[in-house]
Amino acid sequence: QVHLVASGGGSVQPGGSLRLSCTTSDITLDYYHVGWFRQAPGKEREGVSCISRYDGGQYHTDSVKGRFTISRDNRKNTVFLQMDSLKPEDTAVYFCARDLSFSQCTFDEGDYDAWGQGTQVTVSS
Repeated sequence: QVHLVASGGGSVQPGGSLRLSCTTSDITLDYYHVGWFRQAPGKEREGVSCISRYDGGQYHTDSVKGRFTISRDNRKNTVFLQMDSLKPEDTAVYFCARDLSFSQCTFDEGDYDAWGQGTQVTVSS
């Protein structure tokens, strides 16, 4: 069974930055789209960012465009989510997952598996 491990969360003030990491020893992440999702208290899980398996293209939900960057380090078999200019509304548990589809990145959770345990991000003054 494949598991992705998300790490790098923490507590920051508004305007601060965090870099989340997603890695696994079970598969080669470069073969797949990899997505980041988040779930805030009392809310449904939502897609945040995805990196394409084909060309490394980035896809972001509107609320994080211009602030978040998703990237890969294939030598480390890791996908990163750089989060800048953080806002209190970014507070959530962040998850990474593998997208099994052959189309471009989407945030359709039905295409994803190998969900990790999540990492908590708290943005507060």
